[in-house]
Amino acid sequence: MLNKITPPRRAFLGLMGGAAALAAMPTQLIAQSVNAARALVDALLVDLYALINAGRSTSQLYSDFETLLNRYADLPIIAQTVMGVDWRRASNAQRSDFITAFRSYIARKYGSRFQELIGGTFEITGARQIRNFIEVTTTANLRNEAPFEVIWLVSSGSGQLKFFNLVIEGINLQTTERQEIGAMLDRNGGNIDAMIADLRNAS
Repeated sequence: MLNKITPPRRAFLGLMGGAAALAAMPTQLIAQSVNAARALVDALLVDLYALINAGRSTSQLYSDFETLLNRYADLPIIAQTVMGVDWRRASNAQRSDFITAFRSYIARKYGSRFQELIGGTFEITGARQIRNFIEVTTTANLRNEAPFEVIWLVSSGSGQLKFFNLVIEGINLQTTERQEIGAMLDRNGGNIDAMIADLRNAS
């Protein structure tokens, strides 16, 4: 797992690019009922635990998790935000390749920790409209750990209700992955194709 922090300029520009992407989403596409967002997260958690408890091999688990991500995560919005300003100079082919590689990378990175969820539960504790998206709050109760908060940010920015960000105990998924992708780009001299190639093997 990469731990490098992006240089100040890239981090600032990436943050501004991500904020601009979210601000540009049409309100009428994002505003959804709180109940629908709550139901989405509930269905996601049911499917997630069914996947964890299915006894799949590691490779099959990662593949099934990618399918789950396709169903519930707004991958185009997440990918655009984590790439930041570099998304603007990427070709359509590079954007498509990045989304595919990023989905597999997320499946490997977080799927490798699924054993931590066995025997645990998630409880939806609240949901509320915030500007043009909905925040669904859950409490994770895992074995040998104190309960902690997981917040799902839900919208229909790509035309379908999905989550576009995740905050675990105050740690923002988009911010964390934007730093990871920025570090990969920096190591490859800003070469997007080389970064995507690295991403395909990262975890």
